[in-house]
Amino acid sequence: MVGEDAVLPCHLKPPKDASRMTVEWGRHDLKPRFVFVSLDGHEHSADKNEAYKGRSSMSHESLRNGDVSLKLSDVRHSDNGRYRCFLPKEKKEHFVELVVGSVSSPAISLAELDASNSGVMLDCSSAGWYPEPEIFWLDGEGSIMSAGPSETNKGPDGLYTVSSRVTVEKRHNNNITCRVQQKDINQTRETHFYVQDGSFVPQPDCSVSVSFSVIFGLMVLLGAAAFCWKWQQSRICEFIYFLSYKEV
Repeated sequence: MVGEDAVLPCHLKPPKDASRMTVEWGRHDLKPRFVFVSLDGHEHSADKNEAYKGRSSMSHESLRNGDVSLKLSDVRHSDNGRYRCFLPKEKKEHFVELVVGSVSSPAISLAELDASNSGVMLDCSSAGWYPEPEIFWLDGEGSIMSAGPSETNKGPDGLYTVSSRVTVEKRHNNNITCRVQQKDINQTRETHFYVQDGSFVPQPDCSVSVSFSVIFGLMVLLGAAAFCWKWQQSRICEFIYFLSYKEV
């Protein structure tokens, strides 16, 4: 992990004293490529990459036992790479892949209401991961929830940001967990979120809807009946008026 010390293993087999040997540690993608060089048991700083000065070392006691491992202090993401341990006298080389990881805890927020299924949509995101992690949701029983596709972005610093959204429906247990993990470095971070009952969209009441429809229908019928009654009354009045006019 970032900030920790790492030991890149390399040993002579069968073990023998390497304190008088030349040991080269390097990376082919660097210029200069040397990370550490030991000559006759002493550090040789010529052609050593500046990024590793003061952070790379070898144990003199271990060299006597054929242990030519390299220690890197305060590792950083720029240390990621394939290292070569080479002993010219022995004509032997060994390669070690170093992966420096970093993690951060995810954050959950209430994104929006989902009226289509009377639920709420939660958003989870976590930044500053390396290598690229995976993200998923768990319900209150620890089962993986069905969520939309996650989004992954790689920043200019090479670190990853992951995010995901999930819709939570009203249920007995609304304890939701967002988990982010990276199996290669055996790291997991998770955050818990409890969805309050008041956050859910109320389900429509069918009985209320039916009652409203019935009342509305009756009002329409009564209105039509009143209109017809008034229309009939006006026709009768016109007929009486017509008869009276004829008699006059």
